Formats: sequence, C-alpha cells, structure tokens
Amino acid sequence: MAGLRKDFLWGGAVAANQLEGGFQDGGKGLSVADVMAAGANGVEREITDGIVAGKNYPNHEAIDFYHRYKDDVKLFADLGLNCFRTSIAWTRIFPNGDETEPNEAGLQFYDDLFDELHKYGIEPVITLSHFEMPYHLVKTYGGWRSRKLIDFYVRYATTVFKRFKGKVHYWMTFNEINNQTGLNKFALFTNSGILVRPDEDAAEVMYQAGHYEVVASALAVQIGHEIDPTNQIGCMVAMGPTYPATTDPKDALKAMREMQRNYWFADVQVKGKYPSWLVQYQKDHFNLDITLEDLDVLKEGTVDYIGFSYYASHVVKASENEPVSYVDPLHTKGVANDKLERSDWGWEIDPIGLRVALNWFAERYDKPMFIVENGLGAIDTPDAAGHVHDPYRIDYLKKHIEQMKLAVEVDGVDLMGYTPWGFIDLVSAGTGQMDKRYGMIYVDKNDAGEGSLERSKKDSFYWYRNVIKTNGEELGDVTPDYEA
Repeated sequence: MAGLRKDFLWGGAVAANQLEGGFQDGGKGLSVADVMAAGANGVEREITDGIVAGKNYPNHEAIDFYHRYKDDVKLFADLGLNCFRTSIAWTRIFPNGDETEPNEAGLQFYDDLFDELHKYGIEPVITLSHFEMPYHLVKTYGGWRSRKLIDFYVRYATTVFKRFKGKVHYWMTFNEINNQTGLNKFALFTNSGILVRPDEDAAEVMYQAGHYEVVASALAVQIGHEIDPTNQIGCMVAMGPTYPATTDPKDALKAMREMQRNYWFADVQVKGKYPSWLVQYQKDHFNLDITLEDLDVLKEGTVDYIGFSYYASHVVKASENEPVSYVDPLHTKGVANDKLERSDWGWEIDPIGLRVALNWFAERYDKPMFIVENGLGAIDTPDAAGHVHDPYRIDYLKKHIEQMKLAVEVDGVDLMGYTPWGFIDLVSAGTGQMDKRYGMIYVDKNDAGEGSLERSKKDSFYWYRNVIKTNGEELGDVTPDYEA
C-alpha cells in the first residue's frame, strides 16, 4: 500500500487569540476573545460588556507568543514541523474592523513571524477569522447580523492576501464556521459576534449571519485567487460524525439530518450552492436577506480544499415530538456512546470516527482534505525533574493517525496534511483554562495565571518528532532524550 504523500504537511495548530497575548500591543484592538472571562471544566465562560475590572481574561496574556515567537518557532523547528497553522488576529490589522487603512504594526508582526517560520522551512497555514473578530463590530453593527460586515471582512482579507503574497500559500476563511448551527451562545458569539436577544429567533439570526459569512468567504476566495493564483484557500468546519442511537428508522433519519444540518456551511463553500433541503426549510420558516447576486457570488467562490477539526463523534436519538423536518436542534437528543472511552473533559474518544469523517467528506465533496485540528485535552503533571510523561496523549494521537492512514491507504482519500491542535499548551477556547492541555510542549502557567511561562518538551514531543521524520511510518514508542 502506498503511504502518505511525500509532500504531506505535518504540523501543529493554534489560534492567535489563544497563544499570542499582547492584547493591546502594536495598536491591536479588542476582539471578542478579549471580553471572555475564564471558566472551568463544566463552567461556561462569561462574556462581559467590554473589559470589567477584577475579571480574569486569560487571552490577554495567553502564553505571550507575541513576545516569544522567535524562541518558540525554533522549538517548532526542533519538533520537525514543516507547517504551522495559526490565525491572523483581525484586530491587529484593523483594530476596530471598519477602518479604511490597516495598522502597519500589526502587518509587520506577521511579516516578521512568517519570515521566521520560513527561515526554518515551516510553511504558514493561516486562518483569516478564528474566534477573534473585532469587538467594535459587535457593539456598533451587531456582529454578523449586518451585511456591512461582508465589506469589512473582504477589505481585511484583501489587505493580508496582498501583504503576504509569496509568504503564505495555504489559507482558510473562517474557523469551525459550522459550530453555530447548534445555536449555542458561546459559538454564536465567537463565530459571529452575536448575543441573541429575547425578541429574536436564534435560528433565523444564525442562518442570516451564516449567509453573510459564506458570501464573504466566497468573495475572499475569488480575491485571493486573483491576487495569487497559487493560493490554496479552504473552508474550515468542525467535524463530528453523528451515529443513530438505535436501528429505529427515525433515529437514522435524525442522524442523517444532523449531518446535513451541521455541514450545510461546507455544502455552500465547496459546491457553491445551498442544499435543497435547506432552501425549502428556510423558505418555510424565515424571511432571509439572500439575493440573486449573493447566489452568483457563491457559485464563483468555491474553496480549494476542506479543512476540518476532529475530536469526537456523536450519537443522536429522535425526540418523541420530533418536527417533521427533523431540523430543530432543540429537539436533538444526544446519547452517550457506551462503546467509547471519554477524556477528562467528557469528550468521547473515537479514532475510527476520523476515518468515517474522511470518507464522508470524500464521497460528498471530492476535494482534497486537511485535518487541521485533532487532539486530547488532559491534565498534565510534571514529575520531580519537571518532565511530563503523557502516554495517554501519545496513545490518542497514534490511534487517530492509524485511522487517518487507513483512510488514505485503503480508502484512497486525498489528504494534504495533519496539524494536531494546541501542540504547544495554550488557552482553551471553550473554558479559558490553561490546565486543559493539548500540547506536546509544556507551558508553565496554570488556570490562575501563575507560572513562569517557561517551555519544556513532553514525552509526546519526542514521539511526534519521530512520526514526522518517518512520514507517519513509525508510530511506536520513542525514548525521550531530555538531556539533549
């Protein structure tokens, strides 16, 4: 069997707001991430009205990558990465989001970062909007409720496409754009800058905001290709295959609809048109601002590849009073999968689900794929010598890479690369914690914000370095060389 492609992109993934810090440095404006206080395991983060004195905002300092990036990139090179997925903080380029001229200091920071990456042969993989839209756009325009945001986003995208032409070749337009389909408060705010009011229909708000976002994405794709025809520009969706709870046909229909409902964003971004079930559903339930010109834009701005995150699968059961459409997420009954183990944060661990996901995407879209997030959030405890032994993380990554390889070698899927999430410890998006660690590089900082921020290698660092070196051929145990 043929293995992974020779130019396979082995890397690691982060987001600007979760590692950079320097939240007011270099002229940066406030983002939605900057007004989210710390939560905990099972405790939702508080979204405050601006910055409130006395609150703990972990993204403000994060792990201070903004000031430490040169040393960190050198460490990434030691790990053997040939790509590095991060995002550009929109608020470093346009602090408020609606300016006509960009902030030069922000552009220069990313120029310097990309130069540093290229010095070590590391290709930047850049997300344009990763849970860090300008807070000013939320307060002034209502976030992505407003069609005006299309123009602001396109101006931002055009600016960075031009500035970083030749330095960045892989882009994604919006991170996990489909998170908001579940009408979750956190997802609607981080994705779209929206806090649903009591007088609003959350679903209608989401579909309208989502439409403006896919139009903005399509315009950005067109512009990015015009500026540099070699640009590869993808969508990015959160993928978690949904299985029916029983053999009841109603559960099968519910699971099918959950997949359709969760991935309509990808349908539009990849195929350039809305799926028929959603056209009918929107016609029956809402009065949305969707123009014929918008639909033409969607046709012309389809993405080059599918970027996606994969952490867990899901099981659903139809409710007793399930609407005939099977669409309403408020009627979705999640069911625990008794065949799977769970992480410290209750996420079900399903390596085979990654192979299911890859095959589902391949069959539906026939586009190259890029696994841009995958990982295990866990509690890591350094030993007396300061070393972190994390066999649980190695086991998780090994089993997922095995399934990834089977999808390529047995099923023939077209896979570009793999960038595990949070390969250096950073602030958790969902809880704001530091103690929920995904990294192969340990950062000395805890949930209270205490610590030296010193970086150190975990056992998984040495293991993943060998995986990269052998292009995924060797997945066995590696003895860490902490003295090197």
